[in-house]
Parts: sequence; structure tokens; C-alpha cells
Amino acid sequence: MSNCTSEAVIALGGNLSLRESGPKVTLERGIDAILRHGVMIRSVSRFFETPCFPPGAGPDYVNAAVLVETDKTPGELLQVLHEVEHEFCRERIQRWGMRTLDLDLVCFDDLVLPDRTEYDKWLALPPEAQTQQAPDQLILPHPRVQDRAFVLVPMADVAPDWHHPVLGRTVTEMLAALPAEDIAAVTPL
Repeated sequence: MSNCTSEAVIALGGNLSLRESGPKVTLERGIDAILRHGVMIRSVSRFFETPCFPPGAGPDYVNAAVLVETDKTPGELLQVLHEVEHEFCRERIQRWGMRTLDLDLVCFDDLVLPDRTEYDKWLALPPEAQTQQAPDQLILPHPRVQDRAFVLVPMADVAPDWHHPVLGRTVTEMLAALPAEDIAAVTPL
């Protein structure tokens, strides 16, 4: 690891209870677990209730975002997130399925990974293919961040000025481009 630090945003979500605790408590404990793994949390968003995505796939979610500072590489940070998910009984059975704790690395500084060509492929993936295909490597920034109010609303609390390195828009600008009803469906707890 280098002595340099980077900033990253992690989106948190969950819609299943765990150990008799609801999703909000699980997210709070997940944030504590990220800290225990040596990742410095700079800012935590408010917690939001959001409709299940895709619609009808299960109970509504609790979502949040954290801004972190780390000396880990993107791959190392992703490994930490997977370890934390495992601690909270996350099972990857169905793409976009119900879950106790979901931790998504949304962005890492202004990196585009693995490269611009591969990123553009995932960015352009048609909606019907998104439910069936999952990348086998880390794609950054998250290729759907600009489409999801349940990510952008919490992210606006912790990194409103983060500038998407491919789309050229800030979090605030991407959020403003979403349909008003999508934004209104993300309600603070």
C-alpha cells in the first residue's frame, strides 16, 4: 500500500432483517464493520427508505452512503466490502435480489476501471440485459449510478460535488436529471 489516500463513496442498502434487527440497524452495524476493517469514514448520509428495485422484488429498502478515505487500492477496498457483507450473511443468489446488507463501491476518486472501453460497454448495456449480466471485474464508477435515485439521493449528502469522470456531471447534476417521482420516492427515515 502507498502512503497516498483516496476518497471513495460506498452505497449501502438492505431490505431483510438480520438477527432480529431491521435493515437500518444492519446498515449502522455495517458502517461500524467498515471502520473495524481499517477504512476511515469521512461522512455518513442520512438513512432513506426506498422502494424495492426492481419493483415488486421484495420489501422496501433502507439506503445510505458513506464517503471514505483509504490507502487501499480499489480492489482491496472491494474485498473489504465483500468481507463485511459476508459478516452480515449476504448471499448472492439472485441479481438485484433481496439482501441483508449490500455494499457497492460507487466511485473511487476519478478512476475509470478497468479501462474506458470496458466501462463504456457496461454503461451502454440495455436495461433488459442488466438483470441477466454481471461483470466479472470491478467497474468504476458504478455504471448505473446516474440512473438510481436510491444511490444519488444519499450520495448527495456526502459527495454532492463528485464529478463523474465519463459523464462530466456532478452528483447534484445527475440527481437533478432524474424524474421527480424517482427522487420523491426516496424518503428520509
